[in-house]
Amino acid sequence: MNRIVVVGASAAGLVAAETLRREGYTGTLTLIGEESDAPYDRPPLSKQILAGTWETERVSLRTEEQLDELKLDLRLGTAATGLDTDAHLVHLADGDQVGYDGLIVATGVRPRRLPGQGGHVLRTLRDALDLRKRLGPGRRLVVVGAGFLGAEAAAVARGLGCEVILLEPAPVPLAHAVGEQVGRVLSQAHREHGVDLRTGITVTEVTDDGVTLADGTLTEADEVLVAIGSQPNTAWLDGSGLDIDDGLVCDRYSEAAPGVYGAGDVARWHNPLFGVSMRIEHRTNAAEQGMAAARNLLHPEARKPFAPVPYFWSDQYDMKIHAYGYLRGHDTVDIVEGDLEQRRFLATYRKEERLVGALAVGMPPKAIRPWRQTLLTTEER
Repeated sequence: MNRIVVVGASAAGLVAAETLRREGYTGTLTLIGEESDAPYDRPPLSKQILAGTWETERVSLRTEEQLDELKLDLRLGTAATGLDTDAHLVHLADGDQVGYDGLIVATGVRPRRLPGQGGHVLRTLRDALDLRKRLGPGRRLVVVGAGFLGAEAAAVARGLGCEVILLEPAPVPLAHAVGEQVGRVLSQAHREHGVDLRTGITVTEVTDDGVTLADGTLTEADEVLVAIGSQPNTAWLDGSGLDIDDGLVCDRYSEAAPGVYGAGDVARWHNPLFGVSMRIEHRTNAAEQGMAAARNLLHPEARKPFAPVPYFWSDQYDMKIHAYGYLRGHDTVDIVEGDLEQRRFLATYRKEERLVGALAVGMPPKAIRPWRQTLLTTEER
């Protein structure tokens, strides 16, 4: 291969580029990123950056010198707008086009939004910095969506002295992912810290004065954060002939088409370890899949299925949450260690009697690490 193009300059794309060089690729390596900032880490945005406890430099994934060592054709501040798989061309917003022999798609996701004017989202460094300067004592923040992102932001805002209203359409936040028992425990922590958590609430519009609810009433706010999930960044692939279905559809090797691989939040691939198609929006998965996609692209004769045990973590107040596996769609949850009321426990998740995940709250990381190996070696699979 004379030229490999990686579209997406966040964790998955950067790790893919590094892996290609480490594996001996010496050809032209183009890394395209829509944001003008050099590659940075996103998990701290809703935690340390929003809280103001970190300087922005700490989220940089690599120094300028480390990027220079990769000898990249680095195109930052330029979005990919189209893909011609027949001609092997990536079209860019500035009118340029880049040819490729191999392509890795790592364009991530974009936040879902609500109708109306105003409101913040929290996906980029600039998003976090803009919201941070508007938070403080005496300010009222309405957070729409009590998933992990919304919950983390709500916790940070309370720590900054804000009045926080957290609105969630489901009866129990995060029940679809972690189960009702665990969801209620996490909800209670917010209420104990003074968050006005309201469930079963649907927001229809963001206004200059707050948010409008489905019943027509207005919930007033100084600032509104919309945290209702994300959509894969695949619009630029329209007309490419690639299969798009809630992400770029890939096989067990993360390959979407000959010579085209997906990595990170944008990729939906078949994970043979769990026997299902999944798309994972977690930092660890982005790096692992970026590495796997690069190796499979560069060494097609020795391709290996990408079969990880997904991992995620969350920090809310004094709670540390760690989880391994694919918890969505589980049938049963068992508390195997600790106590729910004390918010210090370990839970396991099963689907059709098969172990599919484990989650720990308030426990040291070493308490849950053995479950990763159990998930890797479960004979029932």
